[in-house]
Amino acid sequence: MRRHSKYTWPWLRRFNLVGQAPLITLIVLCLATALMTDRFISPLNLTNILVQSSIMAVIAIGMTFVIIGGGFDLSVGSTVALAGCIAAMVMVRFGLVAGIIAGIAAGMAVGLANGLIIARLGVNPFITTLGTMVLVRGVVYLITGGAPVGDEGLPPAFIAFGSVRFLGIHYLVWVPALLLVALSWLMQATPYGQRVYATGGNREAAYLSGVAVERIIASTYVWCGGLAGLAGVMLAARLQSGQPTAGEFYELTAIAAVILGGASLHGGEGTLYKSIIGVLIMVVLGNSLNLLNVDSYWQRVAIGAVIIAAAATDRLRSHR
Repeated sequence: MRRHSKYTWPWLRRFNLVGQAPLITLIVLCLATALMTDRFISPLNLTNILVQSSIMAVIAIGMTFVIIGGGFDLSVGSTVALAGCIAAMVMVRFGLVAGIIAGIAAGMAVGLANGLIIARLGVNPFITTLGTMVLVRGVVYLITGGAPVGDEGLPPAFIAFGSVRFLGIHYLVWVPALLLVALSWLMQATPYGQRVYATGGNREAAYLSGVAVERIIASTYVWCGGLAGLAGVMLAARLQSGQPTAGEFYELTAIAAVILGGASLHGGEGTLYKSIIGVLIMVVLGNSLNLLNVDSYWQRVAIGAVIIAAAATDRLRSHR
């Protein structure tokens, strides 16, 4: 009888209720809010949640690469602002495609700089990306003079990208959806993804097994920077300009979302789709507090508590 259950129902052994905690948390949060206010399940509100989540989801996907690889990146918020402003500046002069490429390239350049300093020079990721966060934000203010960029002269197609729908879904929402499919395959079904997990799980063992650890670490930061650049371009389309103040505190929200999604700050654990669930938890929480007319100061308290809870949960998982 034991033999029959073992081989007939293998999915029962694979199912891990604890592993589904992010999804369960999101469902409970949505149900609780829907019971307290019927405005939550209105089509307009649900659409707003998806659009608000889309940009942070792209950032969180990039952050997941870095965290799985054993690091983290505090500079993504500043990178979002830099990419959005550069994209707008280039777009006004040289057109839509050039602007998008320039914005993403700017993000990749920041990520490459972080990756080389951390991987090659061995500088602590916290110190490196904290410095980059301040430096890049300063560069943004220098090149823009602290004023919005491209609020006049952006291509109509770019502005439409921030507001138009395809098959009833905003273009902005399609971006993380497509990235999730493609990059989940990259992380789960290719040797590169296996090397990222191995590097984050045990760097020394990965090195001894032939993994080019420095290249893998640097590449995760390039992914993170490039996707932050893409998020900056998306945000510029939504705001119809490049904003030098954009992206503030995005890095903390992204890290919290990835940890809420089950990734470990110690590296070697995490999945992209659960990171997006973590983003949805953060966005739905903020949306719920707004709908319930909770004071904005208390909203900051609640979100800060969630970030602390996420870090504490990761700590508890690491001691099991």
